[in-house]
Amino acid sequence: MSTEDEKLLKEAKKLPWDERLQHKNWKVRNDANIDLAALCDSITDPKDARLREFGPLFKKTVADSNAPVQEKALDALLAFQRAADADASRYAKEVCDAIVAKCLTGRPKTVEKAQAAFLLWVELEAAEVFLESMEKAVKNKVAKAVVPAIDVMFQALSEFGAKVVPPKKILKMLPELFDHPDQNVRASSKGLTLELCRWIGKEPVKAILFEKMRDTMKKELEAELANVSGIAKPTRKIRSEQEKELEEEVVPEAAGTNNSEEAVPEAPMEIDEYDLVDPVDILTPLEKSGFWDGVKATKWSERRDAVAELTKLASTKKIAPGDFHEICRTLKKLITDVNLAVSVEATQAIGNLAKGLRTHFSGNSRVLLPVLLEKLKEKKPTMTEALSQTLQAMHKSGCITLLDVIEDVRVAVKNKVPLVRSLTLNWVAFCIETSNKATVLKLHKEYVPICMECLNDGTPEVRDASFSVLTAIAKMVGMKPLERSLEKLDDVRKKKLSDMIGSASDTTSGTVAASNTGVGTSAREVMDSSSMRRSAASMLSGKKPVQAVPATKKSGPAKSATAKKTDGGPQSKASAAPVIEDVEPSEMSLEEIEEKLSSVVKSETISQLKSTVWKERLEAISMLKQEVESLTELDKSAELLVRLLCAVPGWSEKNVQVQQQVIEVSTYIASTVNRFPKRCVVLCLLGISERVADIKTRGHAMKCLTAFCEAVGPGFVFERLYKIMKEHKNPKVLSEGILWMVSAVEDFGISNLKLKDTIDFCKDIGLQSSAAATRNATIKLIGVLHKFVGPDIKGFLSDVKPALLSTLDAEYEKNPFEGTASAPKRTVRAADAVSSASSGTSDGLPREDISAKITPTLLKNLGSPDWKLRLESIDAVSKIVEEAHKRIQPTGTVELFTALRARLYDSNKNLVMATLSTIGGLASAMGPAVEKSSKGILADVLKCLGDNKKHMRECTLTALDLWVAAAQLDKMVPYITVTLGDQKTGSEGRKDLFDWLSKHASNMSDPSEALPLLKPSASSLMDKSSEVRKAAESFMNEILKICGQDVVAKNLKDLPSPTLAIVAERLKLSTVHEGFSDSVKMVTTSMSLPSKAGSKNNKHGPNDRGSNVSKAVSQRGIPARSSVTMISSQDSIQSQALFNIKDSNKEERERRVLVRKFKFEEPRREQIDELKIELFRHFREDVSLRLWNSDFKRQIDGIELLQKALPSSRKEVIELLDILLRWFVLRFCESNTTCLLKVLDFLPELFDVLKDQSYMLTEAEAAIFLPCLMEKSGHNIEKVREKMGELIKQMVNIYSLPKLLPYILEGLRSKNNRTRIECVDIIGYFMDHHGTEVSGLLKNLPSVAALTAERDGEIRKAALNTLATAYKNLGDDVWRYVGKLSDAQRSMLDDRFKWKAREMDKRREGRPGDARAALRRSVRENGSDIAEQSGEAVSRSMAGSMISRENFGYSDAHMVPRQMATATPGPADWREALDIVALGLPEQSVEGMKVICHELTQAVDPESSVLDDLIKEADRLVSCLAVMVPKTFNFSLSGASSRSCKYVLNTLMQTFQIKRLAHAVKEGTLDNLITELLLWLLDERVPLMDDGSQLLKALNVLMLKILDNAERTSSFVVLINLLRPLDPSRWPSPTPPESLAVKNQKFSDLVVKCLIKLTKVLQSTIYEVDLDRILQSIHIYLQELGMEEIRRRAGADDKPLRMVKTVLHELVKLRGTAIKGHLSMVPIDAEPQPIILAYIDLNLQTLAAARMLTPSGTMGQTHWGDAGSNNPNPSTHSTDAQLKQELAAVFKKIGDKQTCTIGLYELYRITQLYPKVDIFAQLQNASEAFRTYIRDGLAQVEKNAAAGRTPSSLPLSTPPPIAPIPSPKFAPSPVHTKSINNKTDCNEDDAGGDTHPFRGQGEIDNRLQTTNLQTDRYQSSGTLDALRERMKSIQAAAVGANFDGVQARPLPSMNGNTLHGGTRLDADPQTQNIIPPMDERALSGLQARMERLKSGSMEPL
Repeated sequence: MSTEDEKLLKEAKKLPWDERLQHKNWKVRNDANIDLAALCDSITDPKDARLREFGPLFKKTVADSNAPVQEKALDALLAFQRAADADASRYAKEVCDAIVAKCLTGRPKTVEKAQAAFLLWVELEAAEVFLESMEKAVKNKVAKAVVPAIDVMFQALSEFGAKVVPPKKILKMLPELFDHPDQNVRASSKGLTLELCRWIGKEPVKAILFEKMRDTMKKELEAELANVSGIAKPTRKIRSEQEKELEEEVVPEAAGTNNSEEAVPEAPMEIDEYDLVDPVDILTPLEKSGFWDGVKATKWSERRDAVAELTKLASTKKIAPGDFHEICRTLKKLITDVNLAVSVEATQAIGNLAKGLRTHFSGNSRVLLPVLLEKLKEKKPTMTEALSQTLQAMHKSGCITLLDVIEDVRVAVKNKVPLVRSLTLNWVAFCIETSNKATVLKLHKEYVPICMECLNDGTPEVRDASFSVLTAIAKMVGMKPLERSLEKLDDVRKKKLSDMIGSASDTTSGTVAASNTGVGTSAREVMDSSSMRRSAASMLSGKKPVQAVPATKKSGPAKSATAKKTDGGPQSKASAAPVIEDVEPSEMSLEEIEEKLSSVVKSETISQLKSTVWKERLEAISMLKQEVESLTELDKSAELLVRLLCAVPGWSEKNVQVQQQVIEVSTYIASTVNRFPKRCVVLCLLGISERVADIKTRGHAMKCLTAFCEAVGPGFVFERLYKIMKEHKNPKVLSEGILWMVSAVEDFGISNLKLKDTIDFCKDIGLQSSAAATRNATIKLIGVLHKFVGPDIKGFLSDVKPALLSTLDAEYEKNPFEGTASAPKRTVRAADAVSSASSGTSDGLPREDISAKITPTLLKNLGSPDWKLRLESIDAVSKIVEEAHKRIQPTGTVELFTALRARLYDSNKNLVMATLSTIGGLASAMGPAVEKSSKGILADVLKCLGDNKKHMRECTLTALDLWVAAAQLDKMVPYITVTLGDQKTGSEGRKDLFDWLSKHASNMSDPSEALPLLKPSASSLMDKSSEVRKAAESFMNEILKICGQDVVAKNLKDLPSPTLAIVAERLKLSTVHEGFSDSVKMVTTSMSLPSKAGSKNNKHGPNDRGSNVSKAVSQRGIPARSSVTMISSQDSIQSQALFNIKDSNKEERERRVLVRKFKFEEPRREQIDELKIELFRHFREDVSLRLWNSDFKRQIDGIELLQKALPSSRKEVIELLDILLRWFVLRFCESNTTCLLKVLDFLPELFDVLKDQSYMLTEAEAAIFLPCLMEKSGHNIEKVREKMGELIKQMVNIYSLPKLLPYILEGLRSKNNRTRIECVDIIGYFMDHHGTEVSGLLKNLPSVAALTAERDGEIRKAALNTLATAYKNLGDDVWRYVGKLSDAQRSMLDDRFKWKAREMDKRREGRPGDARAALRRSVRENGSDIAEQSGEAVSRSMAGSMISRENFGYSDAHMVPRQMATATPGPADWREALDIVALGLPEQSVEGMKVICHELTQAVDPESSVLDDLIKEADRLVSCLAVMVPKTFNFSLSGASSRSCKYVLNTLMQTFQIKRLAHAVKEGTLDNLITELLLWLLDERVPLMDDGSQLLKALNVLMLKILDNAERTSSFVVLINLLRPLDPSRWPSPTPPESLAVKNQKFSDLVVKCLIKLTKVLQSTIYEVDLDRILQSIHIYLQELGMEEIRRRAGADDKPLRMVKTVLHELVKLRGTAIKGHLSMVPIDAEPQPIILAYIDLNLQTLAAARMLTPSGTMGQTHWGDAGSNNPNPSTHSTDAQLKQELAAVFKKIGDKQTCTIGLYELYRITQLYPKVDIFAQLQNASEAFRTYIRDGLAQVEKNAAAGRTPSSLPLSTPPPIAPIPSPKFAPSPVHTKSINNKTDCNEDDAGGDTHPFRGQGEIDNRLQTTNLQTDRYQSSGTLDALRERMKSIQAAAVGANFDGVQARPLPSMNGNTLHGGTRLDADPQTQNIIPPMDERALSGLQARMERLKSGSMEPL
């Protein structure tokens, strides 16, 4: 700078700022801007006055004409903006306008700074000004200025978000930009649109912009929108928010607040589309359209068109407010228009107005709402849908709130039309779901009562809608506010409501959680990606961020610092960890490289490499090569050497020889080192790629690239080469590089390549190149890829030009797909090379993740009611697959397959075919993964083969072809097997499937794949259709070729014989015949060798069926000629038995015969063939030949033979009954009347024999015979009809009537009118002879009544007669059972009933329905006799039913006398109900139990007084029910329904749920009930009953309820008594002697479990039980066993005995020594002493030894009476202390109201034992009243004792201990001894050491129980010695935990719980807690005490 300039600048600095900045010399202005920027940077206070001075200056400085000055001015502006605060925004408008005018067309740096200034203005809260200036900027004629303006808007929006930068103005600018002539502007505008989508959503942007866009632009944007995902989040904040954050940061960290970065992120702002659009005035155009004239027109079409115009105008997003009152009044009238179309249009118009006007429409909405709700009564779907949408729109738009419309809703829910009520409630539920919590909290009090009232509505839809509203409220505000309102709900409704709330909340929470997770992730991704984007165009796919490369370069130096640290040193072990390798090389100077390589390479070599003389460089590189080759540890220096070669001589070396040497050294290093860094490849790759383009160095360079691939994998090398070749200017680099890639792919294969990138590179770069060499090389590369990948690669190249496609096809032919055969020639050394492998499957082609495209909308539309929408959705799925190049990942496709499965059952067949095509495409695109993702959809696809349309089946087979190509056939076999066996598939479908299998069978190399298909294929050889048989045979021949004869024969051996015979014949299987029986061979022969005569006469083909079965039988029967020959030789056969049941297995036959229950189907061919084999196997040959003859006379002969043999062969006939019945069915199907009549003569005789044998048909036998009998009962010959009718009536003797009725009911549905008439008559007969309800006949009455509407007069007549019979029995009650009838039908019935009443009156049969009243009276008067009779009948039939088979039932016809069966009583009150339960039969007692259950339900109500009355009847009720338990179970086991069992158990459950009722049950009744329940729990027949598992569960739950609520003392006594062996007569059925012991054992185990349950809670219920009675029952049990038996059982681990000991142990542990006071019912003075006393004594001692209680007397004290002696000598201090504690405990009892009596009695006993002790000394602090109370109480107790009134229920107190026990841990008082939480089970006595006290009277002196305290002296030394021995044994037992023989055994478990104080019942012995050894000091103290007692030195008090 010259001196003049310096002087000028110096002078100018004295001038004011405005003059300096406007100076004419640019240097002065430049200097001024620099100074201004520095000054602004130095200002720290945003309120500095200087900033106000500078603000107005910038509008001129930024517009400076000199570019460098302008740039400096922008720097100053940026500094000013950073220093200022929001107040500076006042200058924003002028400055922004200046920048727009002058800066956006300048230098790139200037533009960048201008954009930064704009963003700072936004930060300074001038966003509106910024957008106004942008509106001007985008109108600039120069496109160069428009792009930066769009970019800066993009940056502002992406950084600050839509909350700061309002999108509305940007949306207004965009339509003009879409049509801009410059493509860069259009691209930027598209990018800005995509960014808007991220902030405000795709739909609003589409709705606002797409209608103003050209179609091409729409298409481009649609494609780009698919890539926009996630929710955007601002990354930059305005200045005021930044200041708030700074204030928050001032808070010290100790306060525990998190940084702003760690704060919970704000929820994304929801922008309403409504706010983004401008309002539109619709009133003016509406006036012009002639609306007012149109709505008044008389023609409905004109009215509709007028309203449609309003609907169209109102459909705009935002309507300008105006006066809409008159319009709404008009619409209100039109809603009720007589024409539905006008009503619908008016409703839709209201919805549109609500959406467009929102709150401005609220007043009108209130007026219209009642009319809309009333209109909901319309049933037309179009009207209902329009109303629902309008009502929802009114709420969503805020026009109305639920708080405002409560009265309207109340009126609507009381509407007489149920539809109005239900839809109104549904709308309310929707409104609540879309409201916020605060609103719902305000309104729930109003709406809950409405819903509660609606829950009682008679319409299920209304109740369900009411539940929905309550669920919605509960979801919003929780259950707490609703609890009071919901208290009146019954349990069922409460449960339903809680289930609905639970399921809804689970779904919601799961969805919310999932969506939140997704949002978080996507937002993070968006943040990461947005930080890279600086231009709007970067949003478009295929466009790279403008500043991505500079950013990467800038990051280089930052990394260099860390890189320098690791370059020189050795590699650390951590580098081997799977961390991401840094592939970008850091900068390193040549000096650094030389320094680090000084020890490896000579300095002279490096100096020569720098030489300018090429020969020196060549010599130096040769020397370097030698030095490198001589290095032993090359790995350490590899990167440095490569860096050296890149620096000197470098890749710009001109000499070819030097170049070659450099490449060779690089190749050597890459191929030698163990791990070649990827950074080295990056350093060399550009130079090497250029050397490849040079023909002189090409060979060396290609070898070097191959070495790089071996070192780091071809994936990385290819990826880097794409970038280099794409941007390189030399076309040779591209063409030759691609040629090297061809060789690399051949060498390495495709396993390490990202094929998607490779294919995209070929398409976008290689094939688009203008150079032919490049295109040809690319075609070769694609050809090589085809060799590895296969034809799937064509899908990725479908959009290539046709000329290139043909060239590619030729290349594919040169490189055919080799698959697995094309193994790579070279391998990769790098361990992490696999990481670059593609995400595709083994074929290497990438698969696209389409989960983002499978939107909820798409899935919803697949289930839309509109078929067009469904079809569009199916096509959309196909389009998604096409766009993914038919290569997709399975991610997210599970829901798609589920939605598509539903479309396979679409009513529109075209949609089904489209779905099949789509599923096939998905399978092909997904590959093998389709098997897991499809969730078994293949089964549904195969069902489409059952369609009768050929086109549908072809579509299915096409889908199967695609599926089998994707997944292997073996995965499909299970589904195909099921389809082949499904009759619904149809013959044509099975035929097509077999043909398809035959086509694909050749691809099965593994025989195991085909084997599962053998059996269904073999069965199809017997199909009715000849085409199916032919196709099946063809397929089986294919399997035979693959698998061979042996394998096929082996897998077919277990087929039924007829099927096997046909398979053998068709497939010529010689090996199959080896295992055949003679009969099968005979059948096979007869079938394969038909007679010539037969074949000539047979007009039908061998596989065709005639019109009836007889033809089929004759065609396939044994030829007549051979049969005559066989019959002629029958003389030798006569001596044989007629029946052969030796190998008969009836159950197996029944299982094998598959017949359709109830409905008749003619026998199939395979069934007939199998029957033939069975007949010849089990019947004598002459009989078989007669029965199986085409001549009916021979058949009659066969029947006569059977008739003769019937009386003598009853057992055999019963065994073969199923075969006979199947043969009779064939005869029924014949047209020969003579033979049929003979069969009908024989069948009654057969049924009589079965009846005499008390045999009941099995279910299989009934299913074989009864459907045919019912169907054929309408025979056209009257005589046959009569015989069949009699036969059906006789059926009730051998098959239960309730089971027979479904077959009769099926007969009512027959197509034959005669059959229906017969079935109706039979129902009438059964009603007349067997009553109505007893057999369940009433269920058939609706079906009979429906027949009165038939056209056939005979059917009507029969139905009316049957209903008249029902009327006779039921009276007017019959109307309850006939169902819904028309008026005409009711009139007919009424006439017939009147006629019947007159007829009964004439015959003096009484009035209709009298039978019911008579039964009620008879039950009351003669109930016991009737009950006895019915009981005998039941027992007789039960006894008879046990003779032959286990599952025989008994006949309903013989169950009850006639007068009992006529009607079922309807009890009116409790007592009558009890009578019916007590005296009635199981089915009748149900009615009584219903009344009882109702009464019990009423009794639960706390306000009810019924309970007190019921308590008196409780014992009788339970007694009756206990008797009914075996009755009902036996009744159900005889074949009847289990209904009565359920009622009995339910009634018992309700009884025992009420604790007061349960307590009122007496002990004897409880005994009977518990015994019955336990016996039925053990009965093995119960699980086999109907609902057996439910009954078992109910029995279990009932037992637990009884144990919980019954009187516990009674429960204990009953259960202890039940531990004895049960009387055999109590078992429900006769028990074999050998199993009785086992059953008793199981019974005892159950009793033990029940006792465990009671014992577990003894600690909490000890005061609820009568201990005296329990101890008495234990005493009786032990005495009955006797000592010898106890010893024997102790060694045999007897559970009952151990349980009794456990109960006793628990009682002793809980009561301590006070237990002695509860033996009032035990004869303690008897001789020998009761066994229980010894056990109590032993338990006291063992528990004391285990420190679980304190004994109250000496260890030897065993006297069980009163200890009356006193000693005046003073006791020790500790004894006094214990006595004080004892007295304190007693006083505490007296102070408690519950135990005061017990306490007084115990205190009285202490005063008697210790008269010298002053008890009132303890009461010095007590009140005088309390002391007086005690004195009076003691006087009263003394008076009672003197009178002999000692309360036995009071526990007798035990005196306090005489001497202290030296163990400080013992409890102070036996009265208050609590059970210690010790889990030791001391329930066993010491069998080894303690058996001697019970050996006999002679050893009485050795017992411990002989001490008598009344003698005032103690036992002799013998007693002391015994005590010592006893203490030693106790100690030993305590140490070893051995109280019962060798080890204590666990009790049987009950639910895995533990007893109080006992071991876990289901634990192993070794897991039991061990009893701690007795304290040594305690033992020595006891011994010392006994010594003192012996010497008399210590006397008791």
